[in-house]
Amino acid sequence: MRWILSLIFNALALLLIAELFDGFQIDGFWIALLASVILAVLNVIVKPILVLLTLPITIVTLGLFLFVINALTLMLTQVLLGDSFVIDGFLTALLAAILLSIINLIINKIIKD
Repeated sequence: MRWILSLIFNALALLLIAELFDGFQIDGFWIALLASVILAVLNVIVKPILVLLTLPITIVTLGLFLFVINALTLMLTQVLLGDSFVIDGFLTALLAAILLSIINLIINKIIKD
């Protein structure tokens, strides 16, 4: 149940980010929910591989490079969803990834309690 709530709240967070940034567009709640599911799958499968491959630079940057990896997974989600989910550049993806990480931290804290 907690996983489903996390997906729904993540979809709402994506919609909130789409309202905040002009270069970040989602075509509705169902696309945001699908993006949330795809992002969760990518975070389970692709992200650990990227973290392992970029471990030296992650250590040198004291973990800040993880935001770049999050931005890359967001952009990969955009590629998989096509025109329904549009990010207009890497900087927008990076800012969205930072904001999404902060929102997810808050959501996970709320859901855990």
